[in-house]
Amino acid sequence: MRIKQILTLATVLASIPALSSTGQAHFGVIVPSDDIISQDDSKKLQLEVKFIHPLEMHYMNMEKPKQFGVQTAGKKIDLLPTLAEAKGKAPGQDKNFAMWKTEYQIKRPGDYTFYVEPTPYWEPAEDSFIVHYTKVCVNALGLEEGWDEPVGLETEIIPMTRPYGFWTNNIFTGQVLVKGKPAAGAKVEIEYLNESPGNPGIIKAPSDPYSTQVVKTDANGVFSYAMPRAGWWGFAALSEADWKLKHDGVEKGVEIGAVYWVHTVDMK
Repeated sequence: MRIKQILTLATVLASIPALSSTGQAHFGVIVPSDDIISQDDSKKLQLEVKFIHPLEMHYMNMEKPKQFGVQTAGKKIDLLPTLAEAKGKAPGQDKNFAMWKTEYQIKRPGDYTFYVEPTPYWEPAEDSFIVHYTKVCVNALGLEEGWDEPVGLETEIIPMTRPYGFWTNNIFTGQVLVKGKPAAGAKVEIEYLNESPGNPGIIKAPSDPYSTQVVKTDANGVFSYAMPRAGWWGFAALSEADWKLKHDGVEKGVEIGAVYWVHTVDMK
């Protein structure tokens, strides 16, 4: 009996590394070439749209999104036809994965909220689909209007602090909505984008819990987090959809994520 218990425990322990490696957080990503456009800056933005593990820099294939656009001055502009497929991979990956790139010409002052609704991603390790509705805001030419307006996605994060002009260690506060209503008690995963331009050195987490920070929303769907390093930070508020999708003829659950990206710089 004693030997049987030891063998059972050994089997459980042996499975832990595998569980940890598949437990990395997925993030939809929209990264612009700049989050603040001043008078002297180029008015042409480059944007990358991808699906990755931000800290580990591991890519996953991203099919062409269902919708991609920008909301500015209270109007939405469809940018899906502008997306061009590209390839990306982490240093440790042995093949390339599909991602998307585009350019956008800033024409007038204001806030520009770029958003994407991806094609559902099947994750075998979780036996479910993943759909991350992702946003990022770019300010142009000093007019700070529109950053706190919802886009109308199934789930989204509404910034409660202006989502640009962050110093390192500033606090980002957001409200999570699901179908327009506050999501109380939602888990929010937070990761640093190791690919951040200007990152002086790749961050290596000493253990798995350091890779993904986790907070929960309060009764009003609100959360806060202080960002300890310069670069891009992603916030993914996770919920379970009230609808399902079929995989191999069998209905499966769908994780919906409201993702928001903000950028910080060191105070010098």
